[in-house]
Amino acid sequence: MKNSFDHNMPNNEGYFGEYGGSFVPPELEQIMRDINAAYEECCQDPEFKDELARLYKHFVGRPSPIFHAANLSKKYGADIYLKREDLNHTGAHKINHCLGEAILAKKMGKKKLIAETGAGQHGVALATAAALVGLECDIYMGEVDIAKEHPNVVRMRILGANVIPATHGRKTLKEAVDAAFEAYLKDPETQLYAIGSVVGPHPFPKMVRDFQSIIGNEARVQFKEMTGKLPNNLVACVGGGSNAMGLFSAFLEDENVAIHGVEPAGRSLDKVGEHAATLTLGEPGIMHGFKSYMLKDEQGEPQEVHSVAS
Repeated sequence: MKNSFDHNMPNNEGYFGEYGGSFVPPELEQIMRDINAAYEECCQDPEFKDELARLYKHFVGRPSPIFHAANLSKKYGADIYLKREDLNHTGAHKINHCLGEAILAKKMGKKKLIAETGAGQHGVALATAAALVGLECDIYMGEVDIAKEHPNVVRMRILGANVIPATHGRKTLKEAVDAAFEAYLKDPETQLYAIGSVVGPHPFPKMVRDFQSIIGNEARVQFKEMTGKLPNNLVACVGGGSNAMGLFSAFLEDENVAIHGVEPAGRSLDKVGEHAATLTLGEPGIMHGFKSYMLKDEQGEPQEVHSVAS
């Protein structure tokens, strides 16, 4: 894709161009504004930034290294470097935004973090962050994913989180999001919904983008130190987009750096319900409180998808 970057994104209403925004019930509109105001205040607070930087270094183990995959490079005829977010504490990039959300919740006087999880990485990271700062934690997870990802369920429970199964529909991530949001609606005053990717109503995509930008900021410096130049190409999986947004955000002004997002082709791109290629085959729509591309059925409702990933 051709890179174009507006430093003012998102705007005050949470739009990245025509996408984003906040489509929530009237009773949540002020709650979203309060979260945004608290987050903006934290962004200007040296103590907040220092605490987050300290935890990234001493708790998460940042910076995560870049590794030149020599054997893979030889096999495919290109120099391939890996940004090793899997070496972070809890095993993924999710801890980057979970710590930020947990500290924000604590400063707002919240008592509980609430979230959804698919494969369990976001759930484990949030349970870890909640335990660290002394907050309760409820994690909603599809019943199918609970069976597939049992080790992560055990980890969440050991960390003190309540793992609550979503038992309706396809019993996977979408249903977990629905269940978590319903629970949040019942008590938004004492809970913070810690969304696990760059999705949902404003200000959550902005917050997750900002917390995850450490991936790209580190990678930019590390790659130049290792090679003396910037990479020709960036490649990241695109599901919810937190990892991709974190990597891509540091290179959006570099026209000579090509950006490649990879999404699930599933069993077949030619058959409805057999893939999760939202950007390739989707169209604009509103789901889970924001405007984005989505896969729709003939009635305009969210279409069933398939991916080997949870």
